[in-house]
Amino acid sequence: MTDYVEDFASGLNVLAPRAWLDDDSGRLPLSGDWSFRLSPTVADAPDDLKDPDTSGWDTIAVPGHWQLSGYGAPAYTNVVYPFPLEPPYVPTDNPTGDYVRTVTVPADWDGARIVLRFEGVDSRFAVYVNGSAVGWSSGSRLPSEFDITELVAPGKDVQIAVRVHQWSVGSYVEDQDMWWLSGIFREVNLLALRPDAPTDVFVKAAWDHIDGAGTLLVESDVPGIVSVPELQLELPTGEHTRIEGVQPWSAEVPRLYDAVLRTAGGDVRLRIGFRTVAIVDGIFTVNGNRVLFNGVNRHEFHPDRGRTLTEQDMLDDVLIMKRAGINAVRTSHYPPHPHFLSLCDEYGLYVIDECDLESHGFGYEPQPPKLPNPVMDPRFRDDLVDRMRRTVHRDKNHPSIVIWSLGNECGMGSNLKDMYDAVKELDPSRPVHYERDTEAEFVDIYSRMYTSPEGCAEIGADTSLYRNLPFILCEYGHAMGNGPGGLLDYREVFEKYPRCQGGFIWEFIDHGLRTTIDGREVYAYGGDFGETIHDGNFVCDGLLFPDRTPSPGMHEYIKVIEPLRIVADGNRVAITNRYEVLDTSHLQFTLKVEEEGELVAGGGLPVPVIAPGETVSVELPPGVEKQRERSESWLTVTAELKEATSWADAGHRIAWGQIRLDEPALRPAPPEDGASAQAVGVPVADGVAGVGGIAVGGLRDVRLDVWRAPIDNDAIPGVAAAWREQGLHRVQHRVVSQGERDGAWEVVTRTAPPALQWGLRSTWRWTAVDNGVVLELSVVPEGLFPEVLPRLGITFELPKVERVEWFGTGPDEAYVDTRAAAAVGKYSATVAELQTPYVRPQENGHRIDTRWAQLDGLRIEALNELFGLTVRDWTTHDLEKASHTPDLIPGDTTHVTLDIAQTGVGTAACGPALPDRDKLKTAPATLTLRFTTA
Repeated sequence: MTDYVEDFASGLNVLAPRAWLDDDSGRLPLSGDWSFRLSPTVADAPDDLKDPDTSGWDTIAVPGHWQLSGYGAPAYTNVVYPFPLEPPYVPTDNPTGDYVRTVTVPADWDGARIVLRFEGVDSRFAVYVNGSAVGWSSGSRLPSEFDITELVAPGKDVQIAVRVHQWSVGSYVEDQDMWWLSGIFREVNLLALRPDAPTDVFVKAAWDHIDGAGTLLVESDVPGIVSVPELQLELPTGEHTRIEGVQPWSAEVPRLYDAVLRTAGGDVRLRIGFRTVAIVDGIFTVNGNRVLFNGVNRHEFHPDRGRTLTEQDMLDDVLIMKRAGINAVRTSHYPPHPHFLSLCDEYGLYVIDECDLESHGFGYEPQPPKLPNPVMDPRFRDDLVDRMRRTVHRDKNHPSIVIWSLGNECGMGSNLKDMYDAVKELDPSRPVHYERDTEAEFVDIYSRMYTSPEGCAEIGADTSLYRNLPFILCEYGHAMGNGPGGLLDYREVFEKYPRCQGGFIWEFIDHGLRTTIDGREVYAYGGDFGETIHDGNFVCDGLLFPDRTPSPGMHEYIKVIEPLRIVADGNRVAITNRYEVLDTSHLQFTLKVEEEGELVAGGGLPVPVIAPGETVSVELPPGVEKQRERSESWLTVTAELKEATSWADAGHRIAWGQIRLDEPALRPAPPEDGASAQAVGVPVADGVAGVGGIAVGGLRDVRLDVWRAPIDNDAIPGVAAAWREQGLHRVQHRVVSQGERDGAWEVVTRTAPPALQWGLRSTWRWTAVDNGVVLELSVVPEGLFPEVLPRLGITFELPKVERVEWFGTGPDEAYVDTRAAAAVGKYSATVAELQTPYVRPQENGHRIDTRWAQLDGLRIEALNELFGLTVRDWTTHDLEKASHTPDLIPGDTTHVTLDIAQTGVGTAACGPALPDRDKLKTAPATLTLRFTTA
């Protein structure tokens, strides 16, 4: 019984798909220790599962992946397959794991139909019970059930043996961007289905936004009575009923009604959400309201357990999303564990439920002599349709699911249309999504990935395009490494064009697997386990780090999607409610006024209740107005939860806005020749300019800096390679002249790469002041200089610094296109706390628009231009050559960079190129700073 490994069918003797139910069926969980044996190939796996002797076998935990239990190794690819493309054949090197467990069938199960249920097994498996071959199945992220009634006896022991293959023909359609991990990774249960008990139920609950009435129809394979106590409702199955005064379900107000289906054979507990999904005049609506998807793509992932998640892991994900203001999740690229969907119902998240299908490695619509993509290949048709049917049947009762998705990145083919038709036959109430239907031939939602904001605006503005379907970005804002940048540009488009209904950030969490390399604990990515074919750290592209702590990108997204807009309105504050259905009665508003970063006033701010979509203008308290006459002052208005919810404590911040109260002094634009005004003072007397740079006033090795450790958005699209061609990574510094001139010690340097004909001529004018020095720096490009620089600033060294205090943007890093979440204030952190631990080390920790900084005893002040602050315990070279964060080992020297400017971060690792607006164009520049010591 091995031919099934390369069989195009989806299974043998598998029961028909049905809904995931909370019912009275007897349930014997089989999670725990199983006997385990791994064979290197199918041929090497002994043909002994009819009577296995497990005395010499190992023990493995179920659910789990064998690669994370010490057998074999994980492997990561994004697009390419790690085996030759020749369906249905798979490699002879096909690790095969055998699992065996013996349990006792409960004695009170006599008379029941006994079913063995697997929630998820990767990739294909065969089942033996008491020595008899039962059947086999595939579809790794889908359930499979087998009727074993005739093979077991209540009150007696039953031996269950499962043979799992790493590779099968199913692997050709499971090419999702994730680790290849094998085994029984979701729960296994032995079920007792009583006679006359329902096994499949379909709840059809809708809500009419015109008259506020609900309708309910419950279909069941066994007739019964549906009781909804809160509505004082009892109705038979199969009967369509109208109910007055029902409260609807939405992501913002996830109202559920507990119900029970009672039958002669047992009860089924239901959670009913009344809601209607409709597309009206090109707009996707829920309960008559336009939905703006502030979503994320979510793989199931844990750094130690891979795709084996606990219920607590799932709850953690939902709570993180809700607290962040995320209102939607796309289950990329397979149906999640059903418990996660129940949590989405309960806490309120819109879901795009995606079929377990991706075949990216074949290419989109390949032409002969290339092999057809499986969605074009009739041999795969029945399995793909079956996968879609299984998805819909299992998950159809979740009100949180508002869209079905056929799969991901498979190109186009007739099998997809057949999948679409299968969905519509089973459930016409929900629209169907598929991104690669690029001309909107049959889908109900038009979707793209990584389209630029300008491209989105073109679609939004022209309703004649793509059948005027609602438009979403099923993936955008690729959150790999330092980024994503430019999210505000998307928000503006989504809010301007009703048809543009938001999108889903790629993705929720970095898939770094916790392991040890060279004695140090790291989060591993592609190649760290010795794979010959892999896609590196492309698996680490989430808003969360692998341990589920938020990245700066998550904080930026939270700010961009917050449900209130708080902005200046003359001498008042304008507050706009961007909620879908909620008014602001659940919120309280506070304000604080800070002068030069110090709190000078605070308290509550009376705000009338604001209806969805409405704006109010609020008068500021009289004391706040007086701050307009003082030094740099900022008003911060915050909206917080009045009371605790199921997902956050009272006081949880929902939105905030900052308004500058004083009139900022105009900063002079740099002259075209780069000259700067001369400071009043006397020349420094102890300065030295040499090979290492300039030493002055306690600063060591001061020199111009133009390079940053490439971020993923620099490296992957080739931007960093172009910078290297221009020599920016290896510039040399020449002292042109030094000496006293016009009341200052003036040093002229030229920073230029070898072999090329361009450079940056810098004039450094140093003057002595009380307890320190003032630097006036002017930089002028010469020759055939590059159009764009990674950064432009100065760098120098200090003895080990412990703590940094600064007045500027914070608390997290901020760049020119990731500064929405950066609030102006006074902050303090250790040097270690200033670092962002990206899984693959890269440029990080920059705080844009710093006014002043205190590094232990050294104070740095901006006298004209604000500066970007970066403080590290290693060099840029150290950062660039490190493969993992633990490779960076602090030394006795602290390295400081003060930037005039830096190029933005963008999302070009997988997305549009950085817009010109966010590029640092090479041009004359100036910087004036004061350095003093206590």
